Amino acid sequence: MINVQFAALPPRWDTYAAPLKAAFGQAGLDVDLRVDHAPDSVDYIIYAPNGPLSDFTPYTRCKSVHSLWAGVEKIVGNASLTMPLCRMVDPGLTAGMVEWVTGHVLRYHLDIDRAILQQDQWEPKVPPLAMERPVTVLGQGALGQACASALSQLGFPVTGWSRAPKVIEGITCRHGAEGLVQALTSAEIVVLLLPDTSATENTLNARTLAQLPKGARIINPGRGPLIDDAALLDALDCGHIAHATLDVFRIEPLPSDHPYWAHPKVTVTPHIAAETRTITSAQVIAENIRRGEAAEPYLHLVDRDLGY
Repeated sequence: MINVQFAALPPRWDTYAAPLKAAFGQAGLDVDLRVDHAPDSVDYIIYAPNGPLSDFTPYTRCKSVHSLWAGVEKIVGNASLTMPLCRMVDPGLTAGMVEWVTGHVLRYHLDIDRAILQQDQWEPKVPPLAMERPVTVLGQGALGQACASALSQLGFPVTGWSRAPKVIEGITCRHGAEGLVQALTSAEIVVLLLPDTSATENTLNARTLAQLPKGARIINPGRGPLIDDAALLDALDCGHIAHATLDVFRIEPLPSDHPYWAHPKVTVTPHIAAETRTITSAQVIAENIRRGEAAEPYLHLVDRDLGY
């Protein structure tokens, strides 16, 4: 019997218990899934960073921890978490992110906001073809690659930027400081899908925003700290950046008095770009626990030094 502890807020248990049990059965695993195992009897932990568990020290038998979240910035620095940590790379979450990103890129590309706001005017303005609209995706992890590939398939010339060199079919890949400049200066639309680390904070700041072409648009479904808010507001106010669609913020919910709410060049969405889906994420966790039992390498293992 494999003892698995579910450590998340109670509403998560209500939605995950049945899909997890089904996924364990499909994987051929004999699992006792509970929220109240004795810590020293636990083999694996399924974990959400906003849940009740913060001290992993008593879990002396635990082989690995499996996060329900894609981001691990809230837990990766926990000194008591010494066992392997796997982040969530969920096919359902990825599909949701691809749909949200492509939807907003197309919204900008086709100038849909203008059409909606000018329903009483007949002013034909034919958009360019996708092949004439360069898009840059900052971050080439699982989500970034999926979005970049989807946009490329729609005909957009896509540049992908990452910390380390990558080769991705159909994508112009850039990396490092010089590559970031190249990725920004060629972009009419920028999508941010970087992790939240000390190295990525304020990736878009006064200097890098100035490197974008005048009239560029920004889409951030990644992490709030990737953008220097004051610098973005300045760039919007002076007209260098035409518009920003923001789904994530440094403080959530976004405070009611934040300038983004009332800014005419900002679209706020309430962190809805992508959500972990219970059925597909349960299958990912079951596969990783199967791997743990078989002494096979884990999927989506977090690199503690990199922070993701």
